[in-house]
Amino acid sequence: METTDLKILVIDDEKNIRTGLAQGLRRVAASVATAPDAQAGLNLFAKDRHDIVITDLRLPGEKSGLDVVKQVTDESPDTRVIVITAYASVETAVEAMRLGAFDFVTKPVDLDVIRHQVQRAAEHRRLVEENRRLRENIVATGQVPEIIGNCSATQQMTATIRQVAQTDATVLLVGESGTGKELTARAIHDLGDRRSKAFIGVNLGTLPEHLIESELFGHEKGAFTDAQRQRVGHFETAEGGTLFLDEVTETSAKTQIALLRVLEEREFRRVGGEKVIASNCRVISATNQDIEQSVEEGKFREDLFYRLNVVPIRLPSLRERRDDVPLLADHFLEHFCRRYNREPKRFAPQAMRSLGTRMWPGNIRQLKNFVERLVVTISDETIKLDDLPEESKPNESLEAGPLANAIGHAERQAILAALAQCGYHREQTAKLLEISIRSLHYKMTRYGLH
Repeated sequence: METTDLKILVIDDEKNIRTGLAQGLRRVAASVATAPDAQAGLNLFAKDRHDIVITDLRLPGEKSGLDVVKQVTDESPDTRVIVITAYASVETAVEAMRLGAFDFVTKPVDLDVIRHQVQRAAEHRRLVEENRRLRENIVATGQVPEIIGNCSATQQMTATIRQVAQTDATVLLVGESGTGKELTARAIHDLGDRRSKAFIGVNLGTLPEHLIESELFGHEKGAFTDAQRQRVGHFETAEGGTLFLDEVTETSAKTQIALLRVLEEREFRRVGGEKVIASNCRVISATNQDIEQSVEEGKFREDLFYRLNVVPIRLPSLRERRDDVPLLADHFLEHFCRRYNREPKRFAPQAMRSLGTRMWPGNIRQLKNFVERLVVTISDETIKLDDLPEESKPNESLEAGPLANAIGHAERQAILAALAQCGYHREQTAKLLEISIRSLHYKMTRYGLH
């Protein structure tokens, strides 16, 4: 939609502001309607769904600007609401945005600022509509967005994704680090009926234990020492959409109980709160650990495992998708050439064959980072075998002989690749390889990697 096609509604109890905004916005809108209070504005909106609503927060009558924000966004999600007020505060700004406001500005109103916000809102509306059409086309054609590959393991995975996306079933993604678990969760979201709502991704393994419940469920002001204002949690933010919980096996027994409760009862309370909040978001969880072994060892609750594991999807490692390596490498090469404004590049046949022989312990993430490095550091149009760093060279020295030698060579290559991926940070490398730092030091000494 062009900006001049916009229908705008201005709600403000100050006549000078209403008329001033109406006159100033007629240059960028097809029509501008005005109302002196919330109820009058909502009545106008009911008759003619406006593209953009600009409302004051403090309005006369029983309803406030926050009521306008909530009702307009509930009835017309495509409408963008811009809130203006002379009573600026973090709390009101957060509340307005939580209810769906597009932006928040303060009085005295600068007409140029408002025009700019209107243009931003119109552009945002256009992009959302374009994105919706693209997603609908994806659903119609059966494509799984951003998942690249033709090998049997990939095709089997994408077939499962298409099936499960049309349901609300809870999904558990299992796969090594770097296999694309969040990308897969997004694909399930984009192909399902919840695609117009939010997709929220949370890495539970990176959150401090004492903050996890606050992050997931929110908290009330004063619930604990640092709770200086109310906070909306991820379950509430993802309402109607999808909540992706990565590294779910890294949670404590207390957090597991809280997750089980919300999955069973479909409701929760904010930390320090009494109000029960209904939950209607789809949960997709993921882990790179053997979750069934964690259940057997008593580290993960069996009842929570069954709740999360309604539909399990195993993501194959790149070692199982060697036929997909050329497709992925070319995709990343094109992507990073565009990002860094480089001339188009290509892999020489020997270089491409070399990529297919590697271990890639970091899987697709490692391959992506590797190709990005090549785009940044190689100026030639063709990336040759000699341009590839040591950890990506083919296993030319791997010849017939004792099995121990072959295993040792493969292990050395895997450690080299992991070191490069982790920027030679040893603790991160040990974690990626799933060995102790002591074992890593021993193996590096053994293979002369110091």
